[in-house]
Amino acid sequence: MTILPTKSLGRTAVQVSVLGYGAASLGNLYRTQTDEGAAASVQAALAAGITYFDTAPRYGHGMSERRLGASLPADAVISTKVGRILTPIDPPPPNTTRHGFVDGDPFEEHFDYSYDGIMRSFEASLKRLKRERIDILLAHDIGRLTHAEAHDTLFAQFLTGGLKAMQALKAQGLVQAIGLGVNEAGVCNEVLDHADMDAFLLAGRYTLLEQGPLDQFLPRCVERGASIILGGPFNSGILIDGVRDGAPPPMYDYAPAPAPVVARVKALQTVCAAHGVPLAAAAMQFPLAHPAVASTIPGMGRPERVQQNLDLLRFPIPADLWADMKAQGLLHPAAPVPDAVLSESTGT
Repeated sequence: MTILPTKSLGRTAVQVSVLGYGAASLGNLYRTQTDEGAAASVQAALAAGITYFDTAPRYGHGMSERRLGASLPADAVISTKVGRILTPIDPPPPNTTRHGFVDGDPFEEHFDYSYDGIMRSFEASLKRLKRERIDILLAHDIGRLTHAEAHDTLFAQFLTGGLKAMQALKAQGLVQAIGLGVNEAGVCNEVLDHADMDAFLLAGRYTLLEQGPLDQFLPRCVERGASIILGGPFNSGILIDGVRDGAPPPMYDYAPAPAPVVARVKALQTVCAAHGVPLAAAAMQFPLAHPAVASTIPGMGRPERVQQNLDLLRFPIPADLWADMKAQGLLHPAAPVPDAVLSESTGT
């Protein structure tokens, strides 16, 4: 079994493996898989030394949580999310895709950041996960990017209701850490103006491709003792295979990449190629150098993806690669870079 390093989550006692398991794929994200296939992927992750698994009611409308609940041992660390309520519906016809999930469980979702809504969501997650407690509880998709003109109303509902519910659950020992699970750094800063958080699951915003949070948000996390769980380290896939001349633009933030992003990725992959390093390996390892980042959680819907991600984490990257990227202005001047090969702290 591989031994992966772990890091503390904020000032809590929760320890997360630096490579975590993003379980959206267990909810049939973009494609179906069987319960047996999902279980095989989870078992491969456990054998690889992954001890931290992230899920949410949204992923397959409860399916991801249900499948994790059937597969994980009691000592695995789990984060799940609140902010949406699932209500039963008639089963849709086969091959129906809803919110990106194919043939999910027969529930529909609606946002609810109230005190009662967070409590109801938490209790339903406990049942699907077959747990009496949850390690990490995150408010899901609060923010202006998701809610547009409704943000101010829903954010106020969260501050006066949902946040208090999460704090109460932590005080009761039913969760050990609380925070947000979002795709935008702005709302994380907004919450820090009102309360301390243990962790922020931030998807796609601190990566090899973009480091805007270094200007304000990440320094605040270090100052306040909050950790980052990094979702979307490959920016929807563009940092896995890069870009190719003549090919359609790869996906970035779930849409075809705009020209400036394509140009920047081309420059990144040119530096990587010069050093014989896969672009995806640099993308996997770069954000973990920041002291606030505790774990990165790429998707691992198939057993072979688990080993691929582990190989990327352990790929030896020379210091000159990072120096070249900085010299070319491809990394934020204040961005920390890995100073050791991560494989030195892993073993079999």
